[in-house]
Amino acid sequence: MASIRKHKSGWRAEVVRKGQRRSKVLPTRQEAKDWAARQEYEILNAQKVAAAAPFGDVLDRYAREVSPGKRGHRWEVIRLERFKKDPIARRQMRELAASDFAEWRDSRLREVSPGTVAREMNLLSSVLTQARREWGMIHENPMKDVRKPSRPPARDRLVTEAELERMAHVAGPDLSTATARAFHAFRFAIETGMRAGEILSLGAETVDTARRVAHLPLTKNGTAREVPLSREAVRLWEALPGPGFDVSSRSLDSLFRKVRDKAGVEGLTFHDSRHAAVTRLARKLDVLTLAKVIGHRDIKMLMTYYDETAEDIAKRMD
Repeated sequence: MASIRKHKSGWRAEVVRKGQRRSKVLPTRQEAKDWAARQEYEILNAQKVAAAAPFGDVLDRYAREVSPGKRGHRWEVIRLERFKKDPIARRQMRELAASDFAEWRDSRLREVSPGTVAREMNLLSSVLTQARREWGMIHENPMKDVRKPSRPPARDRLVTEAELERMAHVAGPDLSTATARAFHAFRFAIETGMRAGEILSLGAETVDTARRVAHLPLTKNGTAREVPLSREAVRLWEALPGPGFDVSSRSLDSLFRKVRDKAGVEGLTFHDSRHAAVTRLARKLDVLTLAKVIGHRDIKMLMTYYDETAEDIAKRMD
């Protein structure tokens, strides 16, 4: 029920409904009564009020309340800000339909790759699920009826020894230069199967050369992992002039591409080191051990990176 009481600064309106208590001081009695009436309506018709909110407001709330608790916080916030500029952000929550998101998907596919669109659809679906389950704004997630674009075939690019030699020549042996350390990190990635971000996070306190183990306190899947190091990986680590690769993530990508292009190597990315690592390690380790080393909970994911040729497999069958 609403109560209006005189206050030294005007009139205090207090509303208690469905276990919710709201209070505010306003200049006049009539303003206090009007405010109380609006608050009662909002509490008693919370579903209707929430459903009338623009989708853009919900994207804002998700970025503010949910995204900060995720490892991909920065990526999510950037994408959510972009979504807010799309016409779909101006639609009320109750008006959103699968057809709206299908139209958005088709438009986005003309700008970016199917893989990027699929990832962005997953984020939008998470926002809508949050709005349904915890915020009570909608009864159904309209994204569940929207078909995701077909993903392109997995990459199967394996670096060759000849390409490694050419890039090594371009990078040079002087590890006091960032260019040489960037290529050195690529070789270290091939030996360990570690991601670029994991490699750049390594320091004296996380690499135990005596035990030949690198400790990763926090990985992409949100858990810690210990990575065994081959003798070559230890040699590469100990060759560094300092306790780490001392290269930023942005610089690593830029320097690697510079070395690659100057060496005349085409179609190779830093992440292709994972393909090389999994393919090489599969010759030495069983599937479960390999999954543990690479950091995959689902061993089917290993097939994304395993690229040994039929010719090479045939040689091992003799």
